[in-house]
Amino acid sequence: MAKWVYNFGAGKADGSAQLRELLGGKGANLAEMASLGLPVPPGFTISTEVCTHYYANGRSYPTDLESQAEESLKAVEAQLGRGFGSTEKPLLVSVRSGARASMPGMMDTVLNLGLNDDTAAALARETNDERFAYDSFRRFIQMYSDVVLEVEHYNFEEILEEYKDIKDYNLDTEMTADDWKQIVKEYKARVKDVLGRDFPADPKEQLWGAISAVFGSWMNQRANTYRRLHGIPEEWGTAVTVQSMVFGNMGNDCSTGVCFSRNPSTGDNHFYGEFLVNAQGEDVVAGIRTPQPLTLAERENGGGELPSMEETQPEVFKELCAIREKLEGHYRDMQDMEFTVQQNRLWILQTRNGKRTAKAALKIACDLVREGVIDKREAIKRIDPAQLDQLLHPTLDPSAERDVVGRGLPASPGAASGQIVFTADEAEEWSKAGKKVVLVRNETSPEDIGGMHVAEGILTTRGGMTSHAAVVARGMGTPCVSGAGEIKVDGKNKVMLANGREFAEGDVITLDGTTGEVMSGEVATIKPELTGDFGELMGWVDEFRTLGVRANAETPLDAQTAVDFGAEGIGLSRTEHMFFDPERIVHMREMILARDPEARRAAIAKLLPYQREDFTALFRIMNGLPATIRLLDPPLNEFLPHTEEEMQDVADAAGVSLRALELRKAELDEANPMLGHRGCRLAVTYPEICEMQARAIFEAVVAVKKDGIKAIPEVMIPLVGTKAEMDDQAKIVHRIADAVKKESGEAFEYMVGTMIELPRACMVADEIAETAEFFSFGTNDLTQTTFGFSRDDAGTFIEEYLQRGLLPADPFITIDRDGVGGLVRMGAEKGKKTRPDLKMGICGEHGGDPESVRFCHEVGLTYVSCSPYRVPIARLAAAQAAIDEADAA
Repeated sequence: MAKWVYNFGAGKADGSAQLRELLGGKGANLAEMASLGLPVPPGFTISTEVCTHYYANGRSYPTDLESQAEESLKAVEAQLGRGFGSTEKPLLVSVRSGARASMPGMMDTVLNLGLNDDTAAALARETNDERFAYDSFRRFIQMYSDVVLEVEHYNFEEILEEYKDIKDYNLDTEMTADDWKQIVKEYKARVKDVLGRDFPADPKEQLWGAISAVFGSWMNQRANTYRRLHGIPEEWGTAVTVQSMVFGNMGNDCSTGVCFSRNPSTGDNHFYGEFLVNAQGEDVVAGIRTPQPLTLAERENGGGELPSMEETQPEVFKELCAIREKLEGHYRDMQDMEFTVQQNRLWILQTRNGKRTAKAALKIACDLVREGVIDKREAIKRIDPAQLDQLLHPTLDPSAERDVVGRGLPASPGAASGQIVFTADEAEEWSKAGKKVVLVRNETSPEDIGGMHVAEGILTTRGGMTSHAAVVARGMGTPCVSGAGEIKVDGKNKVMLANGREFAEGDVITLDGTTGEVMSGEVATIKPELTGDFGELMGWVDEFRTLGVRANAETPLDAQTAVDFGAEGIGLSRTEHMFFDPERIVHMREMILARDPEARRAAIAKLLPYQREDFTALFRIMNGLPATIRLLDPPLNEFLPHTEEEMQDVADAAGVSLRALELRKAELDEANPMLGHRGCRLAVTYPEICEMQARAIFEAVVAVKKDGIKAIPEVMIPLVGTKAEMDDQAKIVHRIADAVKKESGEAFEYMVGTMIELPRACMVADEIAETAEFFSFGTNDLTQTTFGFSRDDAGTFIEEYLQRGLLPADPFITIDRDGVGGLVRMGAEKGKKTRPDLKMGICGEHGGDPESVRFCHEVGLTYVSCSPYRVPIARLAAAQAAIDEADAA
C-alpha cells in the first residue's frame, strides 16, 4: 500500500529533511525539528504525491488516503489527550500548504479548524475563557469562508468594522466575549446569505474542505505567477500539513511571533524578530497591531517604546535563543522561524532558510565561511546570481515614501529620478544644461541612442524585456521600465498620463527598474558598495569558474565599467552605436545618399578618424584584454531621419533635394528589416564600409602599440549564413590588415571570426570554421530566426504563452535549450571538428542570464559576453555551473 501520510511529534517523525520532495519544505522541517527534540505541536503531512494524483485524476484522492489520515489524526489525539470534534477537550488543527520551494504568502492556510457551536462552548469551559474561545471561532469562520467557501474577506471586515463603530472600539482587543459571540452569529448569517447554505459544522467536513482548498491553491493565479517568476516547476506540487493548534491568544501569558537567526536585511549575526502578546499568527503580519521587538537591542536601536520579549518573557526568550542556535547550527544557514507561546510554554511552528536581501545574503555566506560552518563552494552555491542585481545599481531607499503612479516591466535594474523629456534630442540638450532627465517614449529606436546615453532612466509604454530600450539600457547600466501599457504618452503635446494624473515635460518622476514601478517626484536612493563581502565572494568565484566572462561595450564608460566588474575583455562592441553622434551621422547619411563607390568612399573616409579614436580608447582601457568588434550590422535606413523637418535638414546638408532623399529612403525601407539588407550583406554590397572599419581598427592597434599597450582585436563579421560570405569579408579584412602593417611598419595580432545568428550558419558551421577563427553566437537574433519571433513585438503575446504553459520561459531572457540551444550545440560541435582551437562565445542578452550561462558551460563555450552590469552575475553563475559539474562527477 502506498504511503501518503507522514506523522511527526513527541520527539519522533516518519520523515526528515531528506524527504523534502515528498513532504515539502514545511513538512520536512517540522519532521526534522520533531526528531531533534524541539517543542513542535504534533501533526501529519499529506505528501506532494497526493497533489500530483489530485490533478491527474480530476481533483480526486487516492482511495486509501482518508483512512491513513484518520489513523494519523488518532495518533495526534492520543498524544495530546484531546479529541477532534470532542465536546469535552476538543482538538483544533491548522491546515497549511508546503511546497518543496518556499512560496511565502502564495498559498492558503486555515487555523482553528474543528470549531463549531459545541466545540467552541467546550473550549470556553475548558479554558475558562469565553473571549478566547469565541475570538478563535470568529477567526476560523472568516479564514475558512475566505479560503474554502470563497466568501470574500471584505464581507467579514465590513461586519467587524461596523460593530466596532457602534461600540466605539478602536482595537480588536477591546472586544468582549459577548461581542465575539455576536460577531460569530453575524459571520455565519453572512455566509448563509452569500452561499444559500449554512457554514459547515462537521469537523470532518471542515478538514477535507480545507485540505482540498490547499491543494487547489497550488494552481491559483498568484501561485502560478510566483512559480513562473521563480522558476518553480508546476509538477512539484504541494504537500498539506495538518497540525494541532497552539494558542497565542489565550491571555497575556501567551504570544506569537516571527524571528530570524540573523538580521535578514543586513546579515548581521544578531537575533531579530517581532512578536505580539495575546495574538494569533496572522496578527503579526496583518499590520492591525504594532508588533513588539524580540530583543532589547532591537528596541533600543529602533527607538521604540514597546517592551521586548527579552524583557517581558525572559525565560521563554532564553529558550528561544537556545533553539535559534540549535536550528542554525543544524541547517547551517540563517533560519526564519515562527513560534507561539501558550501560557508561558514555547512551541516552534515552522523553520525554513530565511529570505534575505542581496546584501544580507553576501554577508551571511561570507560570515559562515569565516566561522567555519560552510566552505567557499557552499557559499558560492547559496548566492542567487540574479539577486546580485540589487547590489550593482543604485536602489531606492526602503525607508523613503513612494507615490506609485504606474507599473511596467522591470527591464533594467536600478533606480533613477529626473525631469521628464519626450525626445532623445531634448534629453541631450537638457543634460548639457546640467539637468537630470528621464526619457519617456512609447518606444525607442537606434537613433535615440544619444538621448538614452545621457538619461538617468528610460520609460517606454511598449516593448518587452528584450525590446530595444531594455537591451540598450541594460548594456549601459541605465534603469529602465518598459511595456508600461497603463501609461499613455502624448509626444506631440508633451504629456504623460498615468493613473488619471497628468505629467508635463520637466516634471520629476522616479523609476525603479528592479520592480517596474513608476513614481511621482524624486525618491532617495542608496549607492551600491562593491568591496567588502562582495569583493571577497567574487574572488572565490573566480577560483572555481572555468567559463570566461566578457562584456558588451561600445563606449569608454561601458568598457571601464566592464573592467571594474571583472570582465576579461569585450565580447561585443556594436559599432553602429558609434555612428549616431550628431557630428558623425551627417557623414553616415552622406555615405548612404552617395550613388557610386567613389562618393561613398569619400563620405565614409570622414568617419575613419572618429572610428579610430573610438577603438583607440577601448584598447587603452582593455590594456591587453581581447576585444571583439562587430562590423556594421543594422540596415542603413535606421540612420535616416523620420520627420519631415529632419529630412529637410539632411537634404540641405547633403546638397540634395528633399525629393531625392525621400526616394532614397523609400529604396532602403524594407518590409522586414530583420531579414533584409543588413549584416555582412551590407559590406558585400558596399565593401568600402568594411574597408573603413577594418582600417580604423588596425590603425588604432598601431596607435596604442606605440604607447606600450598590446591590443588584441577580434574582427567579427555579422549575420554570415554561408562560407562564401565569410570568405568574401575575411579577404577584405586581411587585405586592409596587410596594408596597415606595411604602411606603419608594425606587426600586430588579430583574428577574424563571425557572429553565428542564423540557423543555416549553425548547420554549416564546419564549413564556416575553415575561415572563421572564432564564433560568437548572437543568441538574440538566433532566437528570432529560430522561432520566427520579433523580440520587439513578442511582448504582446509571450506573457499569454507563459501563463498557459506553452513556453517554459521567455526565450529572449533564458535560452531555449531544445531549439536555439540545440543549434548552438550543433554549431559548436561542427566548428570544433574543423578547428579544434576555435574560440567560441555568446554575446546576446542570454550572456547575463544565470540559466543560460549554465547552458554555455555545459556546451563547452569559451566565454559569455553580457552587459557590464551583469558581468558579476555571469561570473557567479559560471562558478556555480563548474561546482555543480564537479559535484556530479
